[in-house]
Amino acid sequence: MRNSHGATVGEKFDPFSRVGIYIPGGMAPLVSTALMTIPLARVAGCREIVVCTPCDRNGQLNPALLYAARSAGATEIYRVGGAQAIAALALGTETIRPVQKIFGPGNAYVVAAKRLLFGYAAMDLLPGPSELLVLADDTANPAFIAADLLAQAEHGSGHERVWLVTPSLKVLRAVQRELARQLPKLTRRELVERALHANGWLIQAADMPSCVDLANRLAPEHMEIFCRRASNLAKQITTAGAIFLGEFSPTVLGDYVAGPSHTLPAGGTGAAFAGLTVDQFQRRTSIVAYDKASLKKALKTVQKFAEWEGLQAHGRSAEIRLRKS
Repeated sequence: MRNSHGATVGEKFDPFSRVGIYIPGGMAPLVSTALMTIPLARVAGCREIVVCTPCDRNGQLNPALLYAARSAGATEIYRVGGAQAIAALALGTETIRPVQKIFGPGNAYVVAAKRLLFGYAAMDLLPGPSELLVLADDTANPAFIAADLLAQAEHGSGHERVWLVTPSLKVLRAVQRELARQLPKLTRRELVERALHANGWLIQAADMPSCVDLANRLAPEHMEIFCRRASNLAKQITTAGAIFLGEFSPTVLGDYVAGPSHTLPAGGTGAAFAGLTVDQFQRRTSIVAYDKASLKKALKTVQKFAEWEGLQAHGRSAEIRLRKS
């Protein structure tokens, strides 16, 4: 576009040439994460897509995860996980060349490594241990709420966080009974119990505005709204990574098939970050092109700024072009 001086200004977008993607594969090999991350890098135009994922206790990679990563477009796959994988991608090793930016969810140690290594490589939205907040009124189905809370506590790290926030004591107590009824039937019961004991919350708030305020403060990764006029309430939620509306929209649909990437901000970072999108695999560069006429129009303003800031050479670098041409 043309700015007020008549100069050409704009932006160009270029894909990162080499990106790293972390795919959890320890307690639960997240095949879906390969399909929620790698294709975005490929569509953005990244030439080198480096995947790191941990092996099992026998040193093997999950075959479904490996196939998904290859078919999605990974150009390199390394059998390494945890914080050391993030360090390898950011700093490089004898066998892994460093990348420009690192993506992908992980446990608390992976997220901590990303924070510590920020600057050695660019980092994504710090997606960490899974979270779900359910906002419910007295119309909600307690069995559905309990099932969804248990599903998000199932990942296995013990750092998952789940909340029910409701003004209805009746719903809260019904959900508590449903959790006790459904939990014994789960194959990963011990892992779920550990997560619920550490970070499971059933919260009664005074009214729905108080519920919304608390939800925005917590900035959950996933949020489900089981309420009357759910769409209207969703407009008041400004920090969640993803919002699921109504009783037939469980979070698992977002995990696997709904469409938007399930790589979402967690640990309260939703207050400042959004979910993973294609543009995050590209970097933006500003473009500025003046000619003599447009420089002349800008000169007085440039001179005044240079005078205010006491930077004489700044002003002279513009003036000299008009005096010498």
